[in-house]
Amino acid sequence: MKLKRMVVGLGERSYSIWIGGGILPRLSQALQEVNFPKKVAVVFNPLVQSLYGGTVAESLQSAGYEYHQIIIPDGEEHKNWTTLQKIHDGLIAYGFDRQSGLIALGGGVTGDICGFAAATFLRGIPYVQVPTTLLAQVDSSVGGKTAINHPKGKNLIGAFYQPRHVHIDVDTLQSLDAREFAAGMAEVVKYGIIRDKSFFEWLSQNREALQKRDTEALIRAVKRACQIKANIVEVDERENAQRAILNLGHTFGHAVENLSGYRTYRHGEAVAVGMVVIAHISQRLDLCSAADVVAIRQLLQAFDLPVMPPDYPIDTYLDAMMRDKKVLKGKLRLVLNRGIGDCLVREIDEPATLFAEALNNIQ
Repeated sequence: MKLKRMVVGLGERSYSIWIGGGILPRLSQALQEVNFPKKVAVVFNPLVQSLYGGTVAESLQSAGYEYHQIIIPDGEEHKNWTTLQKIHDGLIAYGFDRQSGLIALGGGVTGDICGFAAATFLRGIPYVQVPTTLLAQVDSSVGGKTAINHPKGKNLIGAFYQPRHVHIDVDTLQSLDAREFAAGMAEVVKYGIIRDKSFFEWLSQNREALQKRDTEALIRAVKRACQIKANIVEVDERENAQRAILNLGHTFGHAVENLSGYRTYRHGEAVAVGMVVIAHISQRLDLCSAADVVAIRQLLQAFDLPVMPPDYPIDTYLDAMMRDKKVLKGKLRLVLNRGIGDCLVREIDEPATLFAEALNNIQ
């Protein structure tokens, strides 16, 4: 059984990450190592419950955990107050207290809202992330960002609240449809663009193995992505500075998601479009070459990701982007790639001109 271990070093809030193939049954072992409470509620949607709920329940119950479950609806459109209250209602009904814990089993929506429920119930109870999608494994499960959406924008209501443990079984990726797997690869590619050119090149060279969902290739890709994110979070836990670079492509991507009603584009797909737009802007600002733009676009397309932005008016895009969390004192701040393997955050004085040029160039 393949298992890699790493730690996100945040002092007293440090936590372990296990990455491997076939390690879901070892969840109870990991919980025991971090002294997780013995009374737990697992939060998942009906599909994840049918796929992995039994395995998790058996692991926990055989180790003596008092096991409860809370089923929430699937989909980004349900990451809202109503679903959050459903989790809180369940915890109250089960008589949970501060010596109880939550387990998020599923994708990014489940992880985000379960983490926020943990942060807000009784002013904070422990929780664990067990991500079952690629997007969640390399992004939302690590770093402690928890949130729900507001009709005016994505993740506008939330808290930084670190998990006690992250348990990543890459075998769960075998159950993803092709589109969901591709959406996760967008975030994997992002890490290569912002921090590691050799990893970007490795992804290109190992595209076929990754698309075949080879266990060894998946473990290596997920581990490197998690390590890059952990290194950034360790020096900037609450996104005061450096952590913002993790949002490459997200400002425009969140606008795409918002304008399409969170139904047309999956998060990773919208981020892929956003990274191509940003690459064009970075080229316009002499931060990267035309060859870099082509390489980014081609790698995203190789993983079956969209690269063409939907046809909304530029003013509509700008209005959506100005509600982004990275807007500071009315100024739009963008994460821009500097070649491939480096990036920076820059305040943009005339975003309308830059985005209009970028969108025209992509067309």
